[in-house]
Amino acid sequence: MEVLLKGRPIVPGIAKGTALVSTKPISFLGGVDPETGVVIEREHDLYGKSIKDSILCFPSGHGSTVGSFVLYSLARRGLAPRAIVNSVADSVVVVGAIIANIPMVDEIDITKINTGEVVEVDGGSGIIRIFRK
Repeated sequence: MEVLLKGRPIVPGIAKGTALVSTKPISFLGGVDPETGVVIEREHDLYGKSIKDSILCFPSGHGSTVGSFVLYSLARRGLAPRAIVNSVADSVVVVGAIIANIPMVDEIDITKINTGEVVEVDGGSGIIRIFRK
């Protein structure tokens, strides 16, 4: 079964992968290890999980503008998510996704996506496809 969600396109591009869903905002500066791509913020629901190659779904970003560079740095090291899906786009995450060329969509109810589901993100059209068994 395929479920379609329509959001606002932010960064064009198409990516498909396994969803990694968080109910908490993410700060790329201090919340994600730039050397490993693992969430290191102890109180975060993704603590200890790698964001590498995921379709990273989270409500919004927060934190310093340096977070944009951290996201770019993760992409350069091959540790970034394949795509980002937000409920509300934060400018720090948007800039990071743009410079890292990571497809991004916002205005999505991320509670409709489950960790482990295969998801395709079309950042140009804002369409999210969830492939359910």
